[in-house]
Amino acid sequence: MTNSEEKRLAETREGVAWKKWGSYLSERQWGTVREDYSANGEAWDYFSHDQARSRSYRWGEDGIAGISDKNQILCFAIAMWNGNDPILKERLFGLTGSEGNHGEDVKEYYFYLDNTPTHSYMKYLYKYPQAAFPYDRLVAENRNRSKTEPEFELLDTGIFEDNRYFDVAIEYAKNSPQDISIRISITNHSPEAATIHLLPTLWFRNTWSWDNNIQDKGISKPQLQSDSSEQISVNCPELGKMWLTCSNNQELLFTDNETNFQRVFGTANSHQYLKDGINDYIVNGDTAAVNPAQKGTKASAHYPLMIAAGKTEVIELRLSDRINQLPEAEIFAQRLTEANEFYQHISPFVMSSDLRNVQRQAFAGMLWSKQYYNFSVKKWLDGDSAQLAPPSDRQNGRNSEWFHLEAENIISMPDKWEYPWFAAWDLAFHAIPIAMIDPDFAKNQLDLITREWFMHPNGQIPAYEWAFGDVNPPVHAWATYRVYKIEQKLYGKGDRKFLERVFQKLLMNFTWWVNRKDRDGKNVFEGGFLGLDNIGVFDRSAELPTGGYIEQADGTSWMGMYCLNLLTIALELAKENDVYEDIATKFFEHFLYIADAMNKVGERHTELWDETDGFYYDVLHLPNGQQLKLKVRSLVGLIPLFATQTLDSDLLDRLPEFKNRMNWFVENHPELSLNVASIEDQGMKSRRLLAICDRTKLERILTKMLDEREFLGEFGIRALSKFHSAHPYIWRTNGSEYRVDYEPAESTSGLFGGNSNWRGPIWMPVNFLIIESLQKFHHYYGDSFKIEYPTGSGNLMTLWDISVELSCRLIDIFAKNADGDRPTYMWNGGKNKFQTDPNWQDLVLFYEYFNGDSGAGVGASHQTGWTGLVAKLIQQSSEYAHKNTSTTDQK
Repeated sequence: MTNSEEKRLAETREGVAWKKWGSYLSERQWGTVREDYSANGEAWDYFSHDQARSRSYRWGEDGIAGISDKNQILCFAIAMWNGNDPILKERLFGLTGSEGNHGEDVKEYYFYLDNTPTHSYMKYLYKYPQAAFPYDRLVAENRNRSKTEPEFELLDTGIFEDNRYFDVAIEYAKNSPQDISIRISITNHSPEAATIHLLPTLWFRNTWSWDNNIQDKGISKPQLQSDSSEQISVNCPELGKMWLTCSNNQELLFTDNETNFQRVFGTANSHQYLKDGINDYIVNGDTAAVNPAQKGTKASAHYPLMIAAGKTEVIELRLSDRINQLPEAEIFAQRLTEANEFYQHISPFVMSSDLRNVQRQAFAGMLWSKQYYNFSVKKWLDGDSAQLAPPSDRQNGRNSEWFHLEAENIISMPDKWEYPWFAAWDLAFHAIPIAMIDPDFAKNQLDLITREWFMHPNGQIPAYEWAFGDVNPPVHAWATYRVYKIEQKLYGKGDRKFLERVFQKLLMNFTWWVNRKDRDGKNVFEGGFLGLDNIGVFDRSAELPTGGYIEQADGTSWMGMYCLNLLTIALELAKENDVYEDIATKFFEHFLYIADAMNKVGERHTELWDETDGFYYDVLHLPNGQQLKLKVRSLVGLIPLFATQTLDSDLLDRLPEFKNRMNWFVENHPELSLNVASIEDQGMKSRRLLAICDRTKLERILTKMLDEREFLGEFGIRALSKFHSAHPYIWRTNGSEYRVDYEPAESTSGLFGGNSNWRGPIWMPVNFLIIESLQKFHHYYGDSFKIEYPTGSGNLMTLWDISVELSCRLIDIFAKNADGDRPTYMWNGGKNKFQTDPNWQDLVLFYEYFNGDSGAGVGASHQTGWTGLVAKLIQQSSEYAHKNTSTTDQK
C-alpha cells in the first residue's frame, strides 16, 4: 500500500464504504428492454427519448456525468440549457435502432477523462453547442441515408463551427465515503459572450409508484426540501440524513419524479408536480410547474451564467452527510495528485505522455462504465400491482424462460448509452483491464454472472438483455484465470477461493454446452449466434433457409479453448487439493476428443479443416445428409488458434496422478493424440503443447492471417479476409441470394439491427486473444519457429515478436502518428476537429470496432468495455520494452 488510493482499496476490503457512491448512473434508460412493457417487444419505440423527460422509469435512472449510491436510491447529475434548445439537456440524445442507417448511435460528444477504483476522484467532459441542438436534423439525415453511406454525425451539422460551444467539465472528489465535493467548470470557446443555465440536479429513483401495498410495508416516500437558499436536505431512511450545498445559486427548484400522464398518454395527471416540471419552468417559463413549498423528490439549483468569450466559470457544490459543509476547493487538487500517484504505480514503465494519456482515459472509461443494473424478470413479466397488467403475450415472449433472473448490482457495461446492459462475453474481457487497477471488482464481476440469480438453473449463462437465451463464446473461464494471475502478479498471491468458487459454477455451464450444443454427441458444436453478429453467410441464430444445421468451426474451437481453460484452473487448484487432478484429467480427455473431431476427415465425419485451402470453415449439413463447407475466410477459421495451452514439466512432476493418467490415455488412445499438436513431443524447457492446430496447420493458417492482402491490416487482424473484396462469397437458394462481402467499416447488412459488423473491421477482443495465442505457441516452439511477417515479405520473425508487432498495430489506432493525427478519428479519410483543434486533440474515444483499412473508429463510441483492453496492451508493450532495455544494458 504505497499510495492513498491503494489504501482506500484496502479499507474497502475491510468494510469501509468507499465505493458506496460512484459513477453508477446510466446514460440511457429509455429504449431498454427493462422499460419495455409492449406486446411486440419494440423497446426503442415503447419508451422514447422524447418521453424520457416526462415519464418515470421503473428500473433505473439516467443522466449526464451522473453519480448515485450503489442502490441508486439517490441520483445526482447535471442539466443545462443554452437558451435555444426546445428542452433542457438532461440526458444524452441518440438515434434508435430504426432511425440510424447503421442502427442505434449516440449523437453527442462526451469524454471520460479520469476516475479511480474507489471513485475518490472522477472527471467527465461534455461539449454543449450554443445553437439549438439539431435533434430533428440528425434523425432526418440518417433516415434518408442508405446502409452504404456513412452516418451523419453531430460534427457534420456544423454546429461546432467558430467554436460556438461550451466545455462543461464535471469533477467529483470524495472527502469521505459519503461526503463528495463537486466542481463544474464551464468554458465558453466562442468568440462572443454566451449564456448558459446550469442546473445541478438531485433526485430519488422512483421506487414508490409500482406497488399498491407500499405503505402497508412500512416504506415511506423519500423527500428533498430546502433548508436554506443554498442547501437542499435529503430525507431518506436508507441513506441517512444528507445535504446538497450549492452556494451562490439564483434559486432552488423542486418538483416530483412523477410521470406527466397528460403529455405522455393524454390522460389526467394524478400529481401536481411532475418529472418535467423544472424543464417547463426554465424553458417555457411555467412558474406553476415547480413547487413553491420547495420540497419534492427532484430538485435543481439554478445558475444562469453569462460567460465572456474564452472565459471559464466555476460552480462548486458538496453532497455530504454533514450539515453546512461548504465545498472545499483544495480537495480536488489533493485527490488528483493521489490519482496520478496511483496510475504511475500501476504503469511505472517508460511510455510517451500520449500513450499514458490514452491508457489513463481507457481506465477512466472502464470505471465510468460501471452502472447500477436492476431487473427482476418475473416482476417485469407479471407487471406491478399499481400499474396496468402487461400484455399476456409477454409470458411466452422475450426472456420468459429467465424468470429466475433477479439483478440489483453494480455491473461493468459495454457502453452506458448504446449497451446499458451487461453482456456476458464483453464482461469477461472488461475484467482484464479492470483487474489491473481493481482486482476485487474484476473478481466480483466474473463471480456475479455465475451466481444463481443470473445463471439459469440448467447452467446457461445469460447472454445480454435483448435475449438472455442467446449464446456468447464461453470465455468466462479464460477471464477467470487471467484475473487470478493478474492479481497474483500485483500482490504476490492469487485468490484461490475466488478461482475455486467460479470454477465450480463453470462446471455446470460446461455441462450445459455439451448437452445443448453438441447435436450428435460428436464433440462438434453449433453454438449459433456466438456474438459474432453477421460473420456468416446466414443468420446463425435463426432457422436456415436451406434447412439443416451448421457445425461451427468457431463454436467447436471455443469449446476446445473452454476445455483448456478449465483444465488450467483445475491443475492450479490441484496444487493444494489433489481431488482436482481427477477433474483435470476429464478436461484433458475431453479436449482430445474435440481436437480429434475438428481435425478428422472421412466419409462419416465433419470436415472442418480444408486441406486444399489450409483453413477451417463452418460446415452446412443439409436435410438430405449432404455436407458442404461454407468457404468464408473469416475469423471463424482463426479461432482454432485460441484452443492452445502449454503444460510445464515441473507442474506435471508436481501432479503425478494427473501425469500418469495423461500418459495412460495417450498410450491407449493413439488415434486421438494424432489429432492434437505435440502432446507427446517436448518443446521449450520440456513443455507439452495442447492445441487444435499442429505445426503444419499453424503455419498454413498464419500464412493467411499475416498476409496484408487477407487478414493483416495496418492496425490489426481483420475479422474477414480482404480476399472477399474481389471475391464475395455468394450462396443462392430458393430464389434468394445470400452473400458475404468485405466491408471494413459499417455493415450493409441488417442482421442484429445493423449496428455491428464482423465482415472486415478490426475488433480488439479477438485480436487480444490472437496475440495471447501466438505467445503461447512461442512458449512451446521458442525461436525455432519463424514465419514471414508480413507474408511474402521475406522477413522471418518469431511468434513472440509477431505478437509484439500486432500489439503495436492495435495501439497505433489511438496514438498520435507522425502528423499528430489519431487513426481512430480518420473518418472518411479526412481530417476533422479531433485532429486539428487543441481542445479536442487529446480526447480519446474507444470505439466498438475499427475500420479494417484505415483504423477509424466505428460502432458504439464509448465501448470502453472490451476496447479498453488497449490499456493492457500498452502496459505489456511498455513492460516488454523495459525488460529488453534492461537486458541490453546488462550486456
